[in-house]
Amino acid sequence: MTRVKRGTVVKKRHKKLLKQTKGFWGQRKNIFSRAKETLLRAMAYAFVGRKLKKRDMRALFISRIKAASVAQGLPYNRFMFGLKKANIELNRKMLSQLAIFEPAAFTKLVHIAQE
Repeated sequence: MTRVKRGTVVKKRHKKLLKQTKGFWGQRKNIFSRAKETLLRAMAYAFVGRKLKKRDMRALFISRIKAASVAQGLPYNRFMFGLKKANIELNRKMLSQLAIFEPAAFTKLVHIAQE
């Protein structure tokens, strides 16, 4: 049986990981074991961050809709309840876009929700 040396495979794997840790501070960028544990933690934070981003954007949409509906004289909760009763199924992202870029259409929605 011939001898198999795996130096190139390990080197390739290490280089791939160290390339991902570019920009980290101190040993975290150039010592493999430190870099690996730091990268795992960074990936965990990135995963959580993607979920938090969705939550933050929803809060932003709600505050934009609230500001626009209060300016029309209708509180946010009554506005959303009125839309639900009128069977208008627009998500909050689209409602906030309408409030910013199409104020006339948003005004019509407010009047529909008031009835």
